[in-house]
Amino acid sequence: MIDLPKLPTEYLFIFGFLLFILSGVIIFALINMIESAFVMIYKKPLYRHSSIWLKKLPKQQKDILEEKFIFYNRLPAKEKKFFENRLSRFITDKEFIGRDGIVVSEEMIVLISATAVMLTFGFRNFYIRSVEVIFIYPSQFYSQTNDAYHKGEYNYRLKALVLSWSHFLEGYDIENDNLNLGIHEFVHAIHLNSMREKHIGAAIFTDTFYELNELLANSKNLRERMISTGYFREYGLTNQFEFVAVIIETFIETPTEFRSQFPEVYAKTKQMLNFNFSGY
Repeated sequence: MIDLPKLPTEYLFIFGFLLFILSGVIIFALINMIESAFVMIYKKPLYRHSSIWLKKLPKQQKDILEEKFIFYNRLPAKEKKFFENRLSRFITDKEFIGRDGIVVSEEMIVLISATAVMLTFGFRNFYIRSVEVIFIYPSQFYSQTNDAYHKGEYNYRLKALVLSWSHFLEGYDIENDNLNLGIHEFVHAIHLNSMREKHIGAAIFTDTFYELNELLANSKNLRERMISTGYFREYGLTNQFEFVAVIIETFIETPTEFRSQFPEVYAKTKQMLNFNFSGY
């Protein structure tokens, strides 16, 4: 029998800590491998919500959400809690600044943020890190980007989203005209953000968008129908960024008609957002 020397307690602690860290790294790597395989097969993330502690909205903000945001009201009770958590965290993460004398209200903060949370509700990563500040004008504003008046714009370099509040409200007042300023501008931010980030939601968004482009490139008849029916706004033909913004505006506002007229394009758009919610 050999008597082995006993290790000091501090060495045992360090060894145990390193073993714990190593186990965590191995588990994390295994989860990533499993999720990568899952995404390849099912084209959606393995899970969407990762928060253990769900933040609650202040009563005033929750009242605004319940009164004015239809998407939230259609969610089941459990999903509503996740939506509220994300909304609270998104609001805390962003800076809201009024321009041309407008005073930023709770309604502005809630409805603008809820639009972003809705569009990313199928993702696990929902903050849209390419947006840090949101400027709100009372109406259309002069933009030095191209020396013209705009209703909204997104500036990736400044990580800024700019909105006309009156036109933002118009987007929700008329629910089926496929014209929604808030959705349109946030899609620009999500699109560029997805091209530069590496998370699963970003990969699904960009990969599916490429698949959609390939679908249209290989189907002349489909392209011609999309143009000739007038269902999609012509502005969507400007470039790939305007195209995806118009497609998603249309998807959110008139999903039943979209699915009926262009089922293949609808399926790709739904996959791009991982939008498996009531009404879609």
